[in-house]
Amino acid sequence: MHYLFFSGKGGVGKTSLASAASVSLADSGQRVLLVTTDPASNLADVFEQAIGPEPCAIALVPGLTAQEIDAEAAASAYRERALSPLRPLLPDSVLRSIEEQMSGPCTVEIAGFDEFVRAMFETDYDVVVFDTAPTGHTLRLLALPSAWSTHIAESSEGSGQTCIGPVDQLQTSKAQYDEALARLQDEELTSFILVTQAERAAVEETLRAANELQELGIGSPKIVVNGVIPEEAASHPFFASRRTLQQAALRSLIQVFDEVTEIPLLDNEIKGIVQLRALGKWVDRNVYAVR
Repeated sequence: MHYLFFSGKGGVGKTSLASAASVSLADSGQRVLLVTTDPASNLADVFEQAIGPEPCAIALVPGLTAQEIDAEAAASAYRERALSPLRPLLPDSVLRSIEEQMSGPCTVEIAGFDEFVRAMFETDYDVVVFDTAPTGHTLRLLALPSAWSTHIAESSEGSGQTCIGPVDQLQTSKAQYDEALARLQDEELTSFILVTQAERAAVEETLRAANELQELGIGSPKIVVNGVIPEEAASHPFFASRRTLQQAALRSLIQVFDEVTEIPLLDNEIKGIVQLRALGKWVDRNVYAVR
């Protein structure tokens, strides 16, 4: 099993590139699961078909399956599973109190995170590609295995309770969180692709994200710069000026990272399998190749 994470600032093209890489890998014979953790995902628009919280096959691409994680729906399902056996036993007032305690942001966060971990432990695929939410949300997500493992350990020595139930019911989860963190930190299993654009603000966020990944024990991300104005298009004064700014931003990345992949600004919308395959041809195979 191998994992590819596409992350970066909102609007830089993560979903398109993650989708194009997934199609390319599936076309090469890999069994691929593409998972989005972005609550505002447009994955269904890109593939022009319905995609939901359970893995579903992508038409026209044998071997490719996609899934949109819905943290709110996962939290609702978790509450129902926890409360269902208690309904015949407890009065309504007690059930309402328990449900209220399980309706906070903690429950939503960990329920969504459990879906993320479940995808990591799928056994029917060769590669799992994650199309993640904007950088800050993703970094929080990646920090959760360690944070929750520690929280469960501390709770077992204290009150014995977490926001999603008694700690003795979560020991299996702790083992999975520890294993998920180990896989994220294993460069033989996991590759991080930071997608950015050749603009100062986006580049600065990319540099910060790379540093924060390193602090999480996740090193050496690959860098993809999307939307670079081609040299042949810079004959127009406007595009010439924009390209000059882009090249300055690119230089600041090249000074830090050994390899930076550039993808030109394309003249069409990336939508549908044909366009995804065309976009995939611009991406250096080394970016999404699995070891």
